[in-house]
Amino acid sequence: MKHTAFAGLFISAALLASPVFAADNDLCTAKLQELQDKVTTLPATSENTTMEIKRLQGEAEAAKAAGDEKKCVTEATQALSRVDKLRNEPKQ
Repeated sequence: MKHTAFAGLFISAALLASPVFAADNDLCTAKLQELQDKVTTLPATSENTTMEIKRLQGEAEAAKAAGDEKKCVTEATQALSRVDKLRNEPKQ
């Protein structure tokens, strides 16, 4: 009886943990898609800023390809932050 209970708990824990990993992958994919959409409509700005955003985008895509979802989300979030900051700067 104890073995059955432990097996049930183990299986339940494994099933509950699996959506967490899927959520990271979904978040990475969503962030990359949002970044791609925003990069294509970047306002005219300094080349350095655009290069930095595209570098972060490339690192996020490489991290995703390598299976490092956490780094993918981090890099994409940083790039999105820079894009948003760039869009909110006053026009001269």
